[in-house]
Amino acid sequence: MIHVTKTFLPPQQEYQEILKRAWDTGWMTNRGVLVKELETKLQSFLGAPNIIAMTNGTLPLQIAIKALGLKGEIITTPFSYVATTSSIVWEGCTPVFVDIHPEYLTIDEYKIEAAITDKTSAILATHVFGNPCEIEVIEGIAKKHNLKVIYDAAHCFGVTYKGKSVFNYGDVSTCSFHATKLFHTGEGGALFCKSNYFETLFSYHNFGHDGPEHFSSLGINAKMSEPQAAMGLAVFPYMGEILSERKKVVDSYNKAFASTKLQLLKIRNHTEWNYSYYPIIFEDEKQLLNVKQALEKHSIFPRRYFYPSLNRLPYIEQQRMVISESISLRILCLPLYAGLGSEDLNQIINIVKEQLL
Repeated sequence: MIHVTKTFLPPQQEYQEILKRAWDTGWMTNRGVLVKELETKLQSFLGAPNIIAMTNGTLPLQIAIKALGLKGEIITTPFSYVATTSSIVWEGCTPVFVDIHPEYLTIDEYKIEAAITDKTSAILATHVFGNPCEIEVIEGIAKKHNLKVIYDAAHCFGVTYKGKSVFNYGDVSTCSFHATKLFHTGEGGALFCKSNYFETLFSYHNFGHDGPEHFSSLGINAKMSEPQAAMGLAVFPYMGEILSERKKVVDSYNKAFASTKLQLLKIRNHTEWNYSYYPIIFEDEKQLLNVKQALEKHSIFPRRYFYPSLNRLPYIEQQRMVISESISLRILCLPLYAGLGSEDLNQIINIVKEQLL
């Protein structure tokens, strides 16, 4: 079977050798040496600001909303994974959706101001499939209206915009290290922030501790464990290989589909992309379903990222988002991972192209 992604697993012995360092000390959690080492390596590699490793990629969003004191309405995108919207609702705020750009698939920056009210406290935008938002425009709007900016950068490991890691932008950026991501810790994530927020965010992810016997604030447990960090440290040396192999797959897809009517993701200028996903957009949902069914007959399983459009979730007030709703019905992510062989890749391409005839 070929799935939309496949977890990169480093040699088991290498993972076990790293994990043994924690095993020998008996220190499995509470920010042991492996977590601290992983944070140091990632901060250097990414050229990113203050980093806090966490146990998954959703808690950083929830903690950011809580720690920044956000209330009322948060402007966000309807085209993202459900965690982007659910985190807003979970923290007692109201998501206000702004439709997306039809080519970049990120929030349409020129529709944001019309959605701002006296209840708006922040903008939570997603760099979709690792494709950056129009950062300068968003941050200009935020400054003008005194709003906080959080970027859901779950897909953005290694992505740079204008020569800097995308994690450098906004008041807070978050990332996922889930097993499906190109860099992973099995399950995990991280929060990146400006220095003036670091101590508060750090406290919030560690029960509010201020030393072993004191508590300075409200907090929850979002700490990354040592076994998770060990996986990250084992995967880390292979990042060059992972990115190179994913680029080859993307290049093959791009070449194969250039002459078709499929709409491909348009990467924003000044971006060094990370080949995190390969979405294709069909003319209509019927065509998508035909392709999906044809692939599945050959035990090839693409994924409808992101479906449904988040403005259609049952637990929020419904808002029409014409572009997002249309794209979500027509977009399909094809298999993309390091180790996808040329024979399998050609089979995927041929099946898709046959259904377009």
